[in-house]
Parts: sequence; structure tokens; C-alpha cells
Amino acid sequence: MTIDVDADVRGTREIDHALARSILYEALALGFRPPGTETCERLLSRQQVHALGAAAATVDPQRKAGLARAALRLAAPSNGGRNLSESLATSYARLFGHTTRGSVSAYETEYGQDIPFQQPQQLSDLSGFLRAFGLQLDTSDHERIDHVSVECEFMAFLARKEAYALERSDEKMLQSTCHAAKLFLRDHLGRFAPAFGRLVTREDPRGFYGALGDLCQRFVSVECARAAVPAGPEFLPLRDPTEDTTPMACGSANDLIQIGGGPAGEELSDDP
Repeated sequence: MTIDVDADVRGTREIDHALARSILYEALALGFRPPGTETCERLLSRQQVHALGAAAATVDPQRKAGLARAALRLAAPSNGGRNLSESLATSYARLFGHTTRGSVSAYETEYGQDIPFQQPQQLSDLSGFLRAFGLQLDTSDHERIDHVSVECEFMAFLARKEAYALERSDEKMLQSTCHAAKLFLRDHLGRFAPAFGRLVTREDPRGFYGALGDLCQRFVSVECARAAVPAGPEFLPLRDPTEDTTPMACGSANDLIQIGGGPAGEELSDDP
């Protein structure tokens, strides 16, 4: 029997790459949720941030996108503690507010031109992506499905599923998962995350969220290039808020992954 060592090495690298991407998406999902103890423990401690930097280096090995450097900027000063938690909560409230419009909107459908029925259609499309993979949102929380943290959590799920498919050599699962990630980047996260990340960085240039916004913008742009889809512009207009009738109770990224019925049961269309 002939063992293809090179193929084994390539397979291992692809699995590591997919898992590293899932780690970065999970960090963004956690970071853009309202801050709590988990935020400080997983995203601000130097040990955890160095682990995140290692994942970023796996995704960006030649450091062209500066992902590792951006990840390391998340580390908090050594004298953090309770004051750091309070400071983080204050910054979050200032930036993102208690509605869809703080200094920065974290909701995808708030970005773009006002087109009749576009927002409900986008929300329906987002729900369709989750249903295609047997997922549903926990509706006991108060984030909409188009919140950046929810979208990053879904991309983390797809990256983990990609790693699983690679490990099992399941070509059908791999193709359907990568196809869904490509479409989701093209139509949703990749469309607005560059503008969102730039706004967060501008509004909090020396803070934790500014660093997180910078990482988001860089990483999603790398992901779009990898998937061969155009990244959205750094400047996007916001919708007119006077017509906002979108319901808020659509679940949060914290409880996004609720497995409902196994792998994809619907076809995802290439149509934009």
C-alpha cells in the first residue's frame, strides 16, 4: 500500500486552517456580544490573546493582512479586573447603545440603500441559511438574526463543519459547507463587515472595541479573498431609521447553534 504523505500533510493543514478560522469567528462573535465575565477571560487575558494570535498566524501565515498583530492588540493592561469589566460595559453601551443605532450599528440590514422590502428579504435569507443546516436561534434573548455576532457565530459553525468534513474525507459535505460559506460572505457578512469594522475602529481608536473592529475588518476581507468573492466597501450608508419596524426578539449568537435536524436540507442558490 502506498501512503501519500504529502496529501496527509495538506489535509492536516487544511483542517488546522479551518479550525483557526473558526476560532477567529468565535472571538468576533463573543467580542461583539454585550460584555461579561467570559469576554474578559477569553478575549482580554494575555494567555488567551496569544492563543488567538496563533490562530490568526495560521490563517495569515505570511502576515500580509496583519491578523496576528491585530489579534494581539486585544490584550488588556495587566491591571484589569473589575474596573476593566465596567469600562468594557460602558464602552459597549456608548458604541452600540440599547437599540439598533448607537454610535455604530451592529446590524447588517441597517447598512445599504433604502429599497422597499429589502430588509425583510435579507432577514428571511439569513433564516434560510440557518435552516439549511438544521439550526435555529434561541428566541429567549434579544438580538436580531442580522447582528454581527450572530453572523460570525454562523461562520464559526461552518468553519468547524468544514474541518469535520475534511477529517472524514466527506467531499459532499465539504462542498456544500464551503459553498454556503461563500454565499454567506458574498451576500451578508462580507457585504457589511468592512464598513462596520471601520466604523468601530474610528469610534474607539484606542480601545478594545476599536481593536476588535480592526480585526473584524481585516479577517473578513481575508475570508472574502479566500472565497473569491468581493469584500464590501469600507463606507456604506445607513438606512433611514424612521421606518424601522423590524422585530428585535430573534435570538442571540450565544445560543445560535441549536442542532435541529442534521446537515443541509435545502439547496442554497447562487443567485444574489
